[in-house]
This record gives sequence, structure tokens and C-alpha cells, in this order.
Amino acid sequence: MSTITQLIHSIPVDPQTGAIAVPIYQTSTFVQDAPGINKGYDYARSNNPTREAAEKIIAQLEGGAAASAFASGLAAIDAVIKLLKSGDEIVAVDDIYGGAFRLFHKVYEKFGIKVKYVDTSDTQAVFNAITPATRLIWLETPTNPTLKISDIAAIGRIAKAHNCLFCVDNTFASPILQKPLQLGADLVIHSATKYLGGHSDLIAGVVISKTPQLGEEIKFYQNACGAILSPFDSFLLIRGIETLPLRIKQHGINAQALAEYLEQHPAVEKVFYPGLPSHPGHELAKQQSKGFGGIISFTLKDDTTEAATAFVTGTHYFKLAESLGGIKSLVCHPAAMTHKSIPAEKRKAAGVSDSLIRLSVGLEETADLLADLEQAFKKLPATAREETALSA
Repeated sequence: MSTITQLIHSIPVDPQTGAIAVPIYQTSTFVQDAPGINKGYDYARSNNPTREAAEKIIAQLEGGAAASAFASGLAAIDAVIKLLKSGDEIVAVDDIYGGAFRLFHKVYEKFGIKVKYVDTSDTQAVFNAITPATRLIWLETPTNPTLKISDIAAIGRIAKAHNCLFCVDNTFASPILQKPLQLGADLVIHSATKYLGGHSDLIAGVVISKTPQLGEEIKFYQNACGAILSPFDSFLLIRGIETLPLRIKQHGINAQALAEYLEQHPAVEKVFYPGLPSHPGHELAKQQSKGFGGIISFTLKDDTTEAATAFVTGTHYFKLAESLGGIKSLVCHPAAMTHKSIPAEKRKAAGVSDSLIRLSVGLEETADLLADLEQAFKKLPATAREETALSA
């Protein structure tokens, strides 16, 4: 059975009514037959049929034993970090999502959990960072926003040898392109706000566990801390997943065309997209993924905030907004938006320069998106045009 057929038919028909779509069980509590005797549900924070359906679909999609859905991607990350205790250490990707950095640095470091940031595309650097206190390796691949590629299987072997948990943020790739649990990860997280939901109309996060035991631990924190996904958002998430393979395919087709265009543009200094042979992780990405995704980042020859601002405010179809993974194309200036919480020196050391621009390539016609980028380049300040002419 193909992936798309399996996915579509993993979405259950309602056994009570025959509804082809999963119903929204918009209730806070459930009537019990006797104290402690119920139909599998007692209180909606602990469990809800709509949320449970979404969790089972995603667990199957990622090849995991269990999944827990949360009110945001950061709530999902938070649940994973709660598996640790004071004195434990995390080895984390240096080019990390700004919200994860803020959570690690501003919240969990004061509780005695230390974080080391390393370039995880260098497997040896990950190995060298491990200490007896390391309990978790935290990976994004591709990373946000410079799209570094790390060897999931190799890092998984390092984690296993040192008895560390290994968590992979699979938001950018999605389970359609990449399945980290099959490559050695213990946990996978998603900002389901992005490609899983796919329509820019919900906030959600998911943790998928490789084993039932890990699944039970994450489920405990989901219930104990209460950052659950609502029934309606669970319904929207299921709705989005139904078209995930088709959307991911078209995102990739559009992104490849735009990345090739940007690579030859005289105003562009560097393009970050694993689908380009010039990308240092291109061959590895081909090995561990079925495609290269819909996110492109690039820097300008005029490496200034002013030039980047002129570009991101000059597009038409690419809407200036946070987030990614929706059907409409978005443009973002990470230094001033998604990664603003990271100190400038750390941000730049990780490759997030002042002019770095991130594109979330949507499902519009490719030619229209190319034309939009071209007209935005023409709006760059005179200094940027002069530098481009000198370099030509």
C-alpha cells in the first residue's frame, strides 16, 4: 500500500454514525457508568476522542508507538525537556529555532539543566560535546533557518552508545520526506502549526515516541501540565494531514525552481537549500530524505538589515509573516523576527546574518512566485544595486 493510501485510510470512520470525517467532540467531561467506569474517557484534559484520533494518525505516520498532541510546538518541546532533571545536560543544534533557545536558556537553565550548542552537521562535534551528564541530544534537520543537514543515523548511534535520549525536530521535513524514528531517534517533535496543519489556521505541537514507555511518560506530562490540543484544532489538524503528501510534493517542486533562480541572481550572496548540489548537505539529504522541502533561505550581497527589510516588504505573493508550511507563500527576516530572542553574536555565529531571508514556498503557480521575487529585487536600495553591479 502506498503512503498516501495508507494515510487516507488511517483516518477512521466514526463507528457510531458512519461520519466520513472525524467528529469534533466539543465536551469538557464524559458521563460515567459508575465511579471510575467509563467508555474510555472521563475528562477532556486527560483524553478526548478527536485529539486521540489525531494522535493515532500521526503516530502511525511517523512510525511511532504513541503520540501526544499539544497546544503549540513549544508546549511539545517543553514536555520533552520535562523528562530531564536538574544537573542533566542537553547537546543541541547551534542553528536552533529561536523559541526553543528561549525556552532552554530563559526557563530550564535556571532549573539546573545545561545546554551545549554545537554544529550538529559535524558528527564529530556532537561526539566531542558528550559528557557523563548528557541526557538528551536535540536535533533539527534541516535546521531553521540555514537548513543545515545532520546525519540522523550517525547521531542516533552516538546517543545510544552514551545512553542519551535523542529527539529530532522533524517540522521542516515532515514525515512524508523523513522518518527519524526509523533512523535511530527516540522522540520526534513537530510544530504541527506548520506542514502537518498546512493551512495557517491553527497552533499545535506533537511529540511522537518510539516506545510505549516513552509515550506514557510524555502522556503523563501532557495530562499533568495541561497544555493539550483542543478538539477543534485536533479536527483541523486531521483535515490538514489528509492532503499532506500532495502538498509536500508541490512545495518541493516550487522550492527547487526558486532556489535555482536565486542561486544565479546577482544580488544574492548565498542560497541555503538542500536540493541544490552546491549545498554541503545535499548528498546526505538525498540519503535520509525523500525530498528537500519547501523552505529556502538566502543572504544578500548587501548584508544589511536595511536591504533585507526592503526585500521582505517589497514582495506581493510572499506575505511578510512569522511561521511557515502553509499553502500561501511567506517571507521572513529571521534576525528581526523568529530569531530575535537569540543574542546577535550567537545568531551570527550560527549563520543567521543580518541579511538572511527565509522563504516558506507555498502552492501558488511557480511562474508567479518567480516573478514576485524578481520585482522585489528591483526594489532593493541603491546601495544594494550598486554592489550587485560591481560584483557582476
